[in-house]
Amino acid sequence: MLKKAAVTLALAMAVLWLSGISNAQTDPGVQSGNRGTGAALSSVQTDDNAGILAMFTDGQSRFQEVDVVSGVGDTGLGPRFNSNSCSSCHAQPAIGGSGAANNPQATFISTGVAPRDSMPYFVTPTGPTVEVRFPFYFNRNGSANLNAPNGGVEALFTITGRPDAGSCSLTQPSFSAAKAANNIIFRIPTPTFGAGLIENIDDSTLLSNQARNLNNRLGISGTFNHNGNDGTISRFGWKAQNKSLHIFSGEAYNVEMGISNLLFPQDRPLPGEEGGGGSGLTGFPSNCLNLSGKGYPEDSINPGESGPGMLDDAAAFANFMRSLAPPATGSVVLNGNTVGSSSISNGAALFSSIGCAACHNPSPGKTQSSHITGSLSNASVNAYSDLEIHHMGSGLTDNVAQGGAGGDQFRTAPLWGLGQRIFLLHDGRTTNLVSAIHAHHSRGSEASTVEGHYESLSPSQQQDLLNFLRSL
Repeated sequence: MLKKAAVTLALAMAVLWLSGISNAQTDPGVQSGNRGTGAALSSVQTDDNAGILAMFTDGQSRFQEVDVVSGVGDTGLGPRFNSNSCSSCHAQPAIGGSGAANNPQATFISTGVAPRDSMPYFVTPTGPTVEVRFPFYFNRNGSANLNAPNGGVEALFTITGRPDAGSCSLTQPSFSAAKAANNIIFRIPTPTFGAGLIENIDDSTLLSNQARNLNNRLGISGTFNHNGNDGTISRFGWKAQNKSLHIFSGEAYNVEMGISNLLFPQDRPLPGEEGGGGSGLTGFPSNCLNLSGKGYPEDSINPGESGPGMLDDAAAFANFMRSLAPPATGSVVLNGNTVGSSSISNGAALFSSIGCAACHNPSPGKTQSSHITGSLSNASVNAYSDLEIHHMGSGLTDNVAQGGAGGDQFRTAPLWGLGQRIFLLHDGRTTNLVSAIHAHHSRGSEASTVEGHYESLSPSQQQDLLNFLRSL
């Protein structure tokens, strides 16, 4: 009898296990095919403001240039850098997007881009393209000094050993020591499609939208990050720390590629080399300065050129991103079969009814009139974001403050284009939508109640919601 009961129990458990598999929800994954992503705004394509198409094309070309330290016409890579072109970080599913499936950073040592460096432990061929920050400075014993906030970007690579680097010799930060001290966090590139629309929403529209959002019973109470100079709402970056696409471009050129420019005119040392954390260091050694031989800033205007070529690179990058059309929605394929439209429309309704849309607003409003091109004027910004910063709790905190955004506050990530995005959340920790949704629930997160509503959905409803998200 006992043997028979054991067999019966085993069969019952097997049935339950198989039932769980059949009811499991599946992220449809990254959708293939061309949804038209990466194209210019329609008014740019028709050149409605004479010359705007040429500016887009020029910026798109410069966005893909690979920089070296010194060379004819080059701006001067390094002395420290995370990558050597804009498009190496912004490539999925088209130029201007997020990180690609094949991480170009993983090739930099073998191809001589950073010949004398060691590959950081977290950089892998199929992992996310990343930048790294140490939230705190270190004590003398190697532990994190929780009373000394850092948070600045620690460049992954140096130009040491390159033929065009001269005698400049720099060391990499100790990433393994930072890992041992639990004092390291990651960020992945944000996609820039539709960024011109986000840039052109006026503050009053965002504030009116915020007032509507606050009328909820979900524990959601977002706020805005603000520009430190003029007090207006900033909106770009994982913590909405950058005011404009031009500032976003100039900062990335300086921080990610080590290239000084009109917005950031000096070479940037690591945080500790500026004397932070009591280090007492004084910046770069003199033999690592002005390696391009052009003087500063390395990226500047080109008075001898005409048309778009007269602009500096940072301005050209901004014009390109500003002119990119927002991502289009598309069909969804799950397990080789096209998902029915009823599933996607049901998922859209569930997205709103369980509270996801309280932060991921289908649109925070319309843009103001544009002096640049017609498609930026009076247009709905279907970004699925309120552009506010929210407390995301202990599970997602990175302990890095930027502007008015604290350690666990992040801008509501725009979801348009999610269907073709590979790496998810601010640090790229997952490629699976289900895991990303679960990560919204933790102590102190404004999204915990909404994530609980997701958990209460039936398996088929959860699948509809996932299908909808991959249609964006």
